[in-house]
Amino acid sequence: MDNSSGVGVLDKAATVLSALEAGPATLAQLVGATGLARPTAHRLAVALEHHRLVTRDMQGRFVLGPRLAELASAAGEDRLLAAAGPVLGALRDHTNESAQLFRRQGDLRICVAAAERPMGLRDTIPVGASLSMLAGSAAQILLAWEEPDRLHRGLQGARFNATALSAVRRRGWAQSVGEREPGVASVSAPVRGPSGRVVAAVSISGPIERLSRQPGRLHAATVVAGANKLTEVLRRAHQSSQG
Repeated sequence: MDNSSGVGVLDKAATVLSALEAGPATLAQLVGATGLARPTAHRLAVALEHHRLVTRDMQGRFVLGPRLAELASAAGEDRLLAAAGPVLGALRDHTNESAQLFRRQGDLRICVAAAERPMGLRDTIPVGASLSMLAGSAAQILLAWEEPDRLHRGLQGARFNATALSAVRRRGWAQSVGEREPGVASVSAPVRGPSGRVVAAVSISGPIERLSRQPGRLHAATVVAGANKLTEVLRRAHQSSQG
């Protein structure tokens, strides 16, 4: 299928953005993924960065920029956030623990929605908080189904290993106990886009005293059900947009 629009520079810019959909890329990796000449790839990436369609992570690699999320939200396509509130609220009420929705952004995961436990000892993660991709059950979820090379890079310095992520893929959920923060446990499950790609992680978190050292045994089924509801929302929205 010919993806050419007839406007060469626009087609090349789209190629750069498509390549970055797979994750952070150095200039050399961008050249390899797009087939563009090195000067062309660099010129386009820097121009896209000027318009905030591309940005850079802490290692200086190119990543998709915040303007894309802003445009999607403005177009009313961000059904995930719209649906997340009720699902996280129900998850909080069912488990009696704080619930969150995380998306990956470069080397970080961002809390994009949350439902806090109203009283008592709780693990508060405010909306907008940036957490490491090196620890925690949500980080495991957001990394476990990545392409092998990106998964391997993500494991460098992580508190979990490839064997743990293999178990996550097999059972469809992740748990952590004191991994991100001493005394805190969590359970997470994947939200998938229409293509099947993991686009977010639904989590509950709280003190180990309540969640135990096997939090998945208590709450994995509930968290997976909540994540599946959001996956279904995205599937239906995609079908509606297709006609």
